[in-house]
Amino acid sequence: MTSEVNQIADTPPSAEHVTEYDRRQLKIYARLLDAAAEHAEWREVAERVLGLDVASNPEHARNVYEAHLERARWMTTSGYRDLLEGGTSNRA
Repeated sequence: MTSEVNQIADTPPSAEHVTEYDRRQLKIYARLLDAAAEHAEWREVAERVLGLDVASNPEHARNVYEAHLERARWMTTSGYRDLLEGGTSNRA
C-alpha cells in the first residue's frame, strides 16, 4: 500500500481554529481516526498513513503519530465547526 502523505510535519498546529495545514491533512486525519477505531497497530498506521520510517526512529514516529491523532480527534470535537462555517486561520 502506498502512502498518501503530503508533507507531514513533526507536530500539527495547536491553533484553536482550523489551519491550512489541517485542511491539507483532512484525509490523513480521517484515516488516522478510522485506524484508531479499528484498533490498528500504531506502527503500521505510522508507516502506511503518515509515511514514516518506524524502524529507524520509533520514538519520533510514535510522537508524530500521537500528535496527529490528537489533532484529528480535536477536529471531531471542535475543529469541524470552522469547516462548517467556512473559516480558516492563516497560520500553517
